[in-house]
Amino acid sequence: MAVPVHEIASPIGVIADTHGTLRDEALTMLDGCELLLHLGDVGSRERDEDILKRLAGMAPLYTVRGNIDTPDWAGRLPMTQDLVVNGWRLHLVHNLDDFDTGTPCDAVLHGHSHKPRNEWQDRRLLFNPGGGGRRRFTLPITVGKLWADTRGLRGAILHLPV
Repeated sequence: MAVPVHEIASPIGVIADTHGTLRDEALTMLDGCELLLHLGDVGSRERDEDILKRLAGMAPLYTVRGNIDTPDWAGRLPMTQDLVVNGWRLHLVHNLDDFDTGTPCDAVLHGHSHKPRNEWQDRRLLFNPGGGGRRRFTLPITVGKLWADTRGLRGAILHLPV
């Protein structure tokens, strides 16, 4: 399968762990992004596919399957996804424990823990936008943005009101 390649000028919007809830505040934060990524745990109900339809209506969308993504529609989602944005190699996976460290990439984008993460490790950006849907315990509700351009690869975690 060919790796999708994108040349974009705006940030990449990143969301994960919506668990059937797509907040208006998340949509506002992701508005204007030329590319959107959902890192799994979209939802466990048939109607939760509407989350992906709404996001795909805003910009091209890439999604990976999470552990709660069990309805029939979720069977079409890949477990991992690779893409290139402005020359930067991005690897998408829901659970970081499932990442193969031999995968050639500049960034590993993951979800699952609901814990935001934006750090460099072993010359790779490890980026988790956190949970963008239902609140889990006392963790914040967050989404992320990534910039992949000539200035480098960098991310930001954006906090939504609780």
